[in-house]
Amino acid sequence: MKYRDCYDNGWKLLLEAGIEEASLDARLLLEQVCGTDHNTLLVHGEREVSEQEQQAYETAVARRSQRIPLQQITGRQNFMGLDFQVNEHVLIPRQDTEILVEEVLRELQDGMRVLDLCTGSGCILISLLHYSNWCQGVGAEISPQALEIARRNGAALLGQEKQCSFIESDLFDRVEGRFDIIVSNPPYIRREVIDTLMPEVKEHEPRLALDGGEDGLDFYRRIIGESPAYLNGGGRLYLEIGCDQGDAVQELLLEKGFREVNVVQDYAGLDRVVSGCWPIRTA
Repeated sequence: MKYRDCYDNGWKLLLEAGIEEASLDARLLLEQVCGTDHNTLLVHGEREVSEQEQQAYETAVARRSQRIPLQQITGRQNFMGLDFQVNEHVLIPRQDTEILVEEVLRELQDGMRVLDLCTGSGCILISLLHYSNWCQGVGAEISPQALEIARRNGAALLGQEKQCSFIESDLFDRVEGRFDIIVSNPPYIRREVIDTLMPEVKEHEPRLALDGGEDGLDFYRRIIGESPAYLNGGGRLYLEIGCDQGDAVQELLLEKGFREVNVVQDYAGLDRVVSGCWPIRTA
């Protein structure tokens, strides 16, 4: 079968399955199977696809038609210019979370110590360490399956000079020492909302990484309540939030005694990150 014909069959099947980006997903899956790039469809559409490639592509399309996320099929997701391994045990890194990383990088200085709670794939911590010098990082995650992926990503994307470790911990339970920056993209979706999400999310991404409790604020209360014991004076806490949670999380930070509390919007103009500074205590 010709490359273009294979692609045409794929996107039509995905379109029938209700995949919004059927043409894009069909192309990306074909490139993954054949080891080609985005120019192949335009320039080499008459390329012959082997029987083995065709079968592998049809299998991939069938899986995507079942609403399995594209990234779980390819096993990859680009984030902050880095290629991360992902699977069904980790939340797929999203562009919104790049806003969180960018905000931390504004304040991250060489040699700082960073704690990433609910680290998942490790994308936040690894990106911060990749784009900084001589910083140390700890990623805490309750899921051992997610930790395995985070460690693989750390080994693949960070050089020997980067000091990074991942620990199995329910938030701060097994965390030791103090940090200059604590960052987290915690579960923040209200429990009753999860079943209304796209099938790719509600059926295939880990519920552990989604469920923020009845009002979506359970993890914010715990993190904000406990973080002062792990922050150096003048240290900062950064939290990704849902678009309707800015005021509530901001209030939690202020009530705890954080200063310089700030809400940052994403590129769509929606609240996305809340941060605050833990004051330096004087005698």
